[in-house]
Amino acid sequence: MNITILAVGKIKEVFYREALSEYRKRLGRYCRLEIVEVSDEPAPERVSPAQENIIKQKEAQRILKRLRDNSFVITLEIAGKKYDSEKFAKKLENLALAGESQLVFIIGGSLGLHSSVSQRADLKLSFSDMTFPHQLMRVILAEQIYRAFRIINGEPYHK
Repeated sequence: MNITILAVGKIKEVFYREALSEYRKRLGRYCRLEIVEVSDEPAPERVSPAQENIIKQKEAQRILKRLRDNSFVITLEIAGKKYDSEKFAKKLENLALAGESQLVFIIGGSLGLHSSVSQRADLKLSFSDMTFPHQLMRVILAEQIYRAFRIINGEPYHK
């Protein structure tokens, strides 16, 4: 299975990059994990709704350009479907059994995702009603993907 985490913005903190590198290494025995970053748009501290839409639209264009037609797209959104770790693992297993070999998880920028990206999603996923820094969310997502593969393979980790 090929899994891509497609995210807006670069990771600046070394400790996030190191954590992602560790999970990429751990996941190597289960799947191929690729992390793709598209540039974010500069946003003023106080942004009008019109400016916010323009910023999200520009980021969406960069995201949508990176998607293949055969990719199963999973967006991370607060209003998405929530899973516990076991159900998330079952979802990944069922996608694999259904022949979905190209999964793309999309993490938006600081303003979130444009509706055009959300509309492209095959699944909208939520980790919480809370908002997390998008750089940290990459690490949380990679950890949950790793946890899911451990569960799928009956290996200890998830307790």
